[in-house]
Amino acid sequence: MAERKARADALRNRETVLAAADELFARSESPRSVSMDEIAAAAGVGKGTLFRRFGDRTGLIRAVFEARIEPLRHAVEAGPAPLGPSAPPRERVPALLDAVLCFKLDNRHLSLALEEAGSGSPYQAAHYAWWHGILRDLLERMRDATDGAAGGPADGTGDGTAAGPAPESDFTAHALLAATRADLVEHLVGQEGMDRERIRARLAAFVGTVLGQG
Repeated sequence: MAERKARADALRNRETVLAAADELFARSESPRSVSMDEIAAAAGVGKGTLFRRFGDRTGLIRAVFEARIEPLRHAVEAGPAPLGPSAPPRERVPALLDAVLCFKLDNRHLSLALEEAGSGSPYQAAHYAWWHGILRDLLERMRDATDGAAGGPADGTGDGTAAGPAPESDFTAHALLAATRADLVEHLVGQEGMDRERIRARLAAFVGTVLGQG
């Protein structure tokens, strides 16, 4: 019983810390200004507790980010169209990128803090690899469908042999995700004064052009 209570207390403390950090990043003028001391004070825990539970500031930022983005990831994995797996790739790709952009707009400073955390290449982060893999696979399906409609081989190799993801699909997925980077979103909003709907419209036009719809 005591052990169960300790686990419940630890979970509750973790949620309190995540909520406090989330709020501080949302209200901050700059993600760099949010310190572990401030987060600990807002959560009502000792600074040492943060380091024991999350390792360092980067680990805490990553935990807050993952908690915030989990509903979107669930919608992508198991939700209805246009985000969910039942949607046709040509509809799903723009919907996914719009959802990522909206998440970055709604969580500007938190997303920027994660990109600036200095935890290695952002392209090797698990969350980035997850989004890139989904987009790459959808682009592959679009390519295969186009090849099939044109009478070419469905595997895209030209000789009927099996093939992995085409280099162009891999690169295109990177390029599309680059248009949703938090530092770009921050620049467009903070420096160029673009509003939410204008940024979404520009992204939609760009994605349409890349997919051959523009």
